[in-house]
Amino acid sequence: MRRRVVVTGAGWVTPLGDDVETVWRRLCAGESGVGFTTLFEAAGFPTTISAEVKNWDIARAGHDPSRWPYLGRHAQFMIAAGSQAMRDSGMASHPIDRKRFGIYLGSGEGNCDFCAYCQLVADSMESDQVDLNRYTQLALSQLNPMIEAEQEPHMTAYHLAGLFDAQGPVSNSLTACAASAQAAGEAAELIRSGHVDVMLAGGSNSMINPFGVSGFTLLTALSTRNEAPTTASRPFDRDRDGFVLGEGAGAVVLEELEHARARGAHIYGELSGYGSTSDAYRITDVHPEGRGAARSMSLALEDAGVNPEQIDYISAHGTSTATNDRLETRAIKETFGTAAHEIPTSSIKSMTGHLITATGVIELIVSLLAIRDGVVPPTINYETPDPDCDLDYVPNVARELICHRVLSNSFGFGGQNVSLVIARL
Repeated sequence: MRRRVVVTGAGWVTPLGDDVETVWRRLCAGESGVGFTTLFEAAGFPTTISAEVKNWDIARAGHDPSRWPYLGRHAQFMIAAGSQAMRDSGMASHPIDRKRFGIYLGSGEGNCDFCAYCQLVADSMESDQVDLNRYTQLALSQLNPMIEAEQEPHMTAYHLAGLFDAQGPVSNSLTACAASAQAAGEAAELIRSGHVDVMLAGGSNSMINPFGVSGFTLLTALSTRNEAPTTASRPFDRDRDGFVLGEGAGAVVLEELEHARARGAHIYGELSGYGSTSDAYRITDVHPEGRGAARSMSLALEDAGVNPEQIDYISAHGTSTATNDRLETRAIKETFGTAAHEIPTSSIKSMTGHLITATGVIELIVSLLAIRDGVVPPTINYETPDPDCDLDYVPNVARELICHRVLSNSFGFGGQNVSLVIARL
């Protein structure tokens, strides 16, 4: 028999707060974490709104800030979320074999001092070209190598491994917005295969900076509804005009079922299905038929051994972009057939914004809480139906719903697709 994987701990840092119960309460109340951008001067950009983590201080997570002098926001978020999840799992009072404990993250790039790099280029110009020797000399004299090292995506997993003495496999997946969902799925596979007993899985991201916003602006992916920040993210609504960039982190402790039972752990639910695909189409567009998304859902259902009619709720990727929402709706209908219209489907990105690589694990935790409490969060700002988006999106108000199984979708820019099935144990 295949080893079963359960969730025994959860933690997150989000634009709506940094503890599980507070954020869950605010999500179910339909509150928005979107506001005007304060992390940098955004007045010159078409988009001046974002979903920031407010008043952040790693001391709130119980850590001495002096221990982490060079960490960027995304790594600090991840340490806080990971610490929450580990405490929640009760690992401290039940020591585990650290050689059979690993880390799998989907965390994005770290520190990026965009203005400093631009100034270095400007100071290195010679006859309209960059003098590379001068640039190198200036960079070596002005940049802190410890801070620059934190740009590397693997560094966050490295820090967590050291913090928790994880001596098993340590990896980081960078598959855009599917990354942390993929990290959870791959971590579950390591447990199923017998390589480990416990994995800390999750992801983090913070791209609310000139470089990050410039990139998404050039892609015309961001909402420009600047006059009304809290209503800007409106997944599946006819008048959606792009996503709202968010930041944060999430983490779950995944554990082999009998290992968790042996130590008397609290179990949120089972990660019973995992599907991962690529559109194999374009790096800037998803496939026009949503074929990768539909296939990832079908694979997850098959892996979980369930029929489409056995899914009670779908936690949608639901970015609030014209293309994603239309094609996700199409893929859901292709996968679920006539049952698609009967399954409540909502997007918390209407409230949190889009947390990029962190979004998948955040929505995995939401799925677990929906099962636990028998309530599904709404898609807020849903005002005008779109003929191409014709499912039940739980508009504006949370809904009581007994959930036995939830499907959670995460689709990355460029056609990376991950679907997870989370089940009541």
